[in-house]
Amino acid sequence: MFDSILSLLDNFVSTVQTLLYVDVVQPVLFKVGLMGYDEDTFDALYWVIVGVLEVAVMYAILRPLEALRPAETWPDRKAVRVDVIYTWIVKLGILNLFFFFTFQPLFDNVQGWLRLHNIANVDLDNLWPGVTSQPLVAFAIYFVVLDFAGYWYHRMEHRIGIWWELHAVHHSQQKMSLWSDDRNHLLDLVLQAGFFAAVALVIGVQPSQFVVLVAITNLMQSVQHANIRMYYGWLGERLLVSPTFHRRHHAIGYGHEGTVYGCNFGVVLPWWDMLFKSAAWNREIEPTGIRDQLTVNDVPGRNYGDGFFEQHWLAFKRIGQRIASRRASSPPDRDADATAV
Repeated sequence: MFDSILSLLDNFVSTVQTLLYVDVVQPVLFKVGLMGYDEDTFDALYWVIVGVLEVAVMYAILRPLEALRPAETWPDRKAVRVDVIYTWIVKLGILNLFFFFTFQPLFDNVQGWLRLHNIANVDLDNLWPGVTSQPLVAFAIYFVVLDFAGYWYHRMEHRIGIWWELHAVHHSQQKMSLWSDDRNHLLDLVLQAGFFAAVALVIGVQPSQFVVLVAITNLMQSVQHANIRMYYGWLGERLLVSPTFHRRHHAIGYGHEGTVYGCNFGVVLPWWDMLFKSAAWNREIEPTGIRDQLTVNDVPGRNYGDGFFEQHWLAFKRIGQRIASRRASSPPDRDADATAV
């Protein structure tokens, strides 16, 4: 059943891919003299189509819900517009797939070397022959393992100062919407893509499974960030990360304070927050953003940038300030002092 659904979707996307390539893309490549890239372009077009379909489904479902059951009501949506740019960059999946297929030859060589020396490698499919080798079961195992890795990746973004300054681009949005999940610094996106591609290859995820895993995870995270008043119930909240649960993570003074405090780091599953004591179940609709953005005693808060390029530049600027501050506060080199004397 699971294989049949994947096969049906794959056939649909492949048909659209071929039509677009033959009628639109290939003539353009020929005209501009880039036919040397035709094979790579054809392959990339598949993932672009998947991304476009994902955005269409996301918007068709979540935008009406935001209008019907908004968590917050805003006078305008101007601050949301920049997040749309991030969404198209991420949802097309180019970075994730680039790293996956770039790392693939390296991991194939490593696994060949392990087999040559009779060293067992990671083979999650055969943990329980006849059970974990079933496609749906194997897919579920991959999903859980990648989600566990995602929990710790996310938690480290809040623990390591320089990394936090990149991740702060995501948390600086004070108007969370269906587009907000993908609001991440491009350098952080590169790190994420490389990390998850490496984990997926280590545990044996196949290319066709990887794109589905990425698509499902991205779609579910878009739901979590949407401006929707939605609670899954006592049991549901403990099975999947909901907009209510994740909003607490974005709440000023609760979900994160840079590298000082944090809760509700789960990507799709709240299990890891429950296991590692970082879960908070508050259901109040709280303001989102970062504390130092707020105006205090008529003193304007820190500016994290309104535009795409400004947000990236200011993140690098904060990193530079953090490094300079660390150097200034570090104790002087004893050898240097002795030399000076």
